[in-house]
Amino acid sequence: MPNSNPDPKWRERIIVDPSIHHGEPCIRGTRVPVSVIAGSIADGDTVDQIMDAYPQLTAGDVRAALKFAAEAVNNHIRNVPGQ
Repeated sequence: MPNSNPDPKWRERIIVDPSIHHGEPCIRGTRVPVSVIAGSIADGDTVDQIMDAYPQLTAGDVRAALKFAAEAVNNHIRNVPGQ
């Protein structure tokens, strides 16, 4: 995934709504959780493979999910007691 044209509005692609997928962060307009996308990448899937499995997603959606996951981990680590 080239980083030459980052999407400054990537946060708008993520929604956390208790009425959608039990409030788990998902790609807006879908029920695809961020955790599924991040897990797929961790398992070795490519962006194209993820988009084939979830045709409603774009490459920008996948990048937004990964950025969201990275920020969530970063914020969690900063807030761990005793760290």
